[in-house]
Amino acid sequence: MKLLLVAEYRNGQVLGSAHDLMGFAGETAAEHVMFVVGSESSLPLYDGTLYLAEASSCGEYNPAVHKQLLLGVIEKEKPDLVVFSHSSYGWDLAPRIAAALGCAQVSEVVAYDGGSLVVPVCNGKLRRTVEVKTTAAVVTLQAGAFGLGGPLSGTPKIVKVESDTDGQLEFLGYEQAEAGGVDLSKAEVIVSAGRGIGKPENIGLIADLARALGGEYGASRPVVDAEWAEHNRQVGTTGQTVAPKLYIACGISGAIQHLAGMKKSEFVVAINTDKDAPIGDVADVLVIADLTKFVPLLTEKIEKQ
Repeated sequence: MKLLLVAEYRNGQVLGSAHDLMGFAGETAAEHVMFVVGSESSLPLYDGTLYLAEASSCGEYNPAVHKQLLLGVIEKEKPDLVVFSHSSYGWDLAPRIAAALGCAQVSEVVAYDGGSLVVPVCNGKLRRTVEVKTTAAVVTLQAGAFGLGGPLSGTPKIVKVESDTDGQLEFLGYEQAEAGGVDLSKAEVIVSAGRGIGKPENIGLIADLARALGGEYGASRPVVDAEWAEHNRQVGTTGQTVAPKLYIACGISGAIQHLAGMKKSEFVVAINTDKDAPIGDVADVLVIADLTKFVPLLTEKIEKQ
């Protein structure tokens, strides 16, 4: 099997999602090449062939141009899978490439299982295995689902590619989203609530513990979707990405989407009644307890110090 890994470039840098692409390549044990619209002065460490289109002439975002560039590389390399990150860039280009090739597209892949692709269903509560029937396929990878297990390494063999079309869009730049409410990315301590808190009234227990620790409280997507907490407190791929010194996950099972948003935390404590919850795999300390009883006791102890 052969992969074409499509890295992303923004504001003069190749994004860290290139690690996920390489992690996926490692799990499939497949031959791979990489493509990026970027700059020769800022390329990822990569031990293989890297097709490079200059962003200065092709634009960091120009779907018509990038599509043409990719189709040219695909024609030359004939990959079995064209692999994007599940991001705004991937959401835009992946279906364009799949339509042009007349092949299957599988979105938000979270695992690779013996030649089959695994994707979440029912808001991440379940998973299903997908077998591709077309000769080639286009896939997008959920952020954080595939870890490289170490830094990127190697020097790429650069093959430059060019486009003979300008497209119909003019890329003007990036606009920072307006900040609203609390900015969890600046918090050194975050206590997050998951579905396991049981009911909206128990958000107060989480907020009390966060205050006692001098931090902020966050929430998983199911808690926000249920309107138990504001969206600006959501941690995960569709919320905020955080890197506190201490992250306490209360009643959070550990869906990949949530882990991707807090995996850079220095120290993780998980409080859960399920000793086999996936959050336990990333936690430095796993407390098996009913959080509605444990959290108030912990808060009281901290406040007395």
